[in-house]
Amino acid sequence: LPGKVEVGRDGLIARYRSRAGLLLPQVPVDKGWDAEDFLSQTCAKAGLSPDGWARGDVEFEKFSAQVFGEKEPGGEVVEKGLG
Repeated sequence: LPGKVEVGRDGLIARYRSRAGLLLPQVPVDKGWDAEDFLSQTCAKAGLSPDGWARGDVEFEKFSAQVFGEKEPGGEVVEKGLG
């Protein structure tokens, strides 16, 4: 599973029964996480055991996002890279 997650491109949603947790693509970049850390933290966000991804009982969805920010307060809005 870690080989299917690209840090800096993918956001993740972890689902197990009625629980779900979502982390945006920029979170692992900001925290310095690798793919395994990202999977573990997404499980934790859902209130699951961090190793749920390794056991295979948690479903994951990937998504991408565009991140925007102002060059300066009240200034021009530009797309921000994640890397």
